[in-house]
Amino acid sequence: MAPSDRPVRVRFAPSPTGFLHIGGLRTALYNYLFARKHEGTFILRIEDTDRSRYVEEAEADIQRALTWSGLAYDEGPGAEGPHAPYYQSERSALYRRYADTLIEEGHAYYAFDTEDELAAMREELATEANPQPTYNAATRMQMRNSLTLPDDEVEALLAKDTPHVIRLKVPRRETIQFTDEIRGTVSFEASGLDDQVLLKSDGMPTYHLANVVDDHHMEISHVIRGEEWLSSTPKHILMYRALGWTPPKMAHLPLILSPEGGKLSKRDANELGIPVYVRDYIEEGYEAEALVNFLAFLGWNPGTEQELFTLEELAEAFSLDRVGASGVQFDLDKLQWYNEQYVRKLSVEELVAKARPHVKAAGYDPSDETLHTVCDLMQDRITRVQDIATEAFYFFEDPDSYEPKDVKKRWKDDSADLLRMYADRLEAADTFDTDTVEALLRDLADAEDVGAGRIIHPARLAVSGRTYGPGVFGLLVGVGKEACIRRMRRAVEELG
Repeated sequence: MAPSDRPVRVRFAPSPTGFLHIGGLRTALYNYLFARKHEGTFILRIEDTDRSRYVEEAEADIQRALTWSGLAYDEGPGAEGPHAPYYQSERSALYRRYADTLIEEGHAYYAFDTEDELAAMREELATEANPQPTYNAATRMQMRNSLTLPDDEVEALLAKDTPHVIRLKVPRRETIQFTDEIRGTVSFEASGLDDQVLLKSDGMPTYHLANVVDDHHMEISHVIRGEEWLSSTPKHILMYRALGWTPPKMAHLPLILSPEGGKLSKRDANELGIPVYVRDYIEEGYEAEALVNFLAFLGWNPGTEQELFTLEELAEAFSLDRVGASGVQFDLDKLQWYNEQYVRKLSVEELVAKARPHVKAAGYDPSDETLHTVCDLMQDRITRVQDIATEAFYFFEDPDSYEPKDVKKRWKDDSADLLRMYADRLEAADTFDTDTVEALLRDLADAEDVGAGRIIHPARLAVSGRTYGPGVFGLLVGVGKEACIRRMRRAVEELG
């Protein structure tokens, strides 16, 4: 539920360190739906403080994915708004101010430890029970920081611009508890948290400090993000408390799991043929509405039998209390089912327009009339628009082979003679439409006293190289008279 005393303001805050992952789009979608449901504000914030991992084309990829998906943001790069700039790299002075405030009030400290000193600490304090000791309440008093060094030495180190970071001073013994809108009451022991770096040695903030400061300044009412950030939340709660701010409501979305179990990694996805990035779905011809509908159900359900929603209907139906806490498996078959539904909703003209770039990329350049015919024949038989170029290739070029098992099943002793006679009749015909090609085939079957299937099956095999596809008479007309005759005579010669 939305709070009654605070306008709903949510943000999608990706880091431009790579292309937008499918899980990131789901996070953006849930934020968008929540904002629209409560007549709130959906904000895009670019969290680009990790300059070492910055990928130049990543932001354009994020923008393209949101635009393609229909997730228009109200504030953010290009849209601006009252809390600009929306790039964290342009807000450094703000983060520095609050890092200094935390130090002044005893909630953070300077740490001057070198990488070698940190490595030595980890090696010296490692035990079987704790093989990877962290910089925390148990170890910080053995390190080189403003808690262990005299004040005058700290001032001298700072005056000399000695490399240092600012760390959060996590309480040694405390239970940090908060309410998650999806998971209920969540508790963490402070003893299990590290003294998180808030400001790095290059002066840039880490995710944690920038996140808290920006969410406060941008008046974010709800933080809706992936489960992987759940363990960071107690550190954020400590900062909110230290700065005297009311934290936003928190909601951590369930993990997206591999169909085989476990978190869906890039490696698993590649092995299972699941596209990882949103750009892959765009390039592979998926419909935006299908992917959005599928992702909406990847963790949420409307409580009804309805499966196909417009974006507006999703927003009306969406609520956080119907989002589950348990991980949900990615079902590629279900996504393809969704896509088929939306492909079939297209007009033939829309399908032609969407298919043309894929057909051209495959090296084909059919006329508009031909492509219209192909799309009309194939619309109920394809999963993605690009299947027009791949699954229906035989409309644009002669098949170069015949599947042996199909030949064995469909090419009989009399197939060559029957197909030769059928090709002759087609060549002599003045018209070449479905009524004509069907009438000629059935007349030949009657004349030779065979079932129509004795000609239909070898004709399909000869023309498409396959034993399945659209109705054979529509197929022949779609391929065209000249190509049909050529392919039939070639099959007679090759298959005998």
